[in-house]
Amino acid sequence: MTIVMLLAPMMGMPEMNIGKMPGDFMNVGVAVGWIMHFMIGTMLAVIYVAVFLNKLSGSGIMRGTIYGLVPWFVSQVIMNPMMGAGIFASNTPSPMMMVMGSMLGHLMYGATVGKVYGTSVE
Repeated sequence: MTIVMLLAPMMGMPEMNIGKMPGDFMNVGVAVGWIMHFMIGTMLAVIYVAVFLNKLSGSGIMRGTIYGLVPWFVSQVIMNPMMGAGIFASNTPSPMMMVMGSMLGHLMYGATVGKVYGTSVE
């Protein structure tokens, strides 16, 4: 997901500096913003295993990809507005590109988590 965000401008998408957004919002700096984002990603992986892993069907990658829609949706309706971007990035110069870039990143994140954990945890 981080790679997608960092490469977004090279793919014709707007900058999606997820470290800068929470860092600026909480006035703690970009580095702390990135650390926060990685910590949230780790917590979301634990939530996936604890709550969703055995409730979803399909391959591990498919389960994780479906799960990736959960944090994506939360980011669009809670996190974006909280940080001033608006619901579904409506306050940004390119809302559709931001929403689609975010979705792509979250789906890749979910697929990766699903691949790591497979279909069950022993």
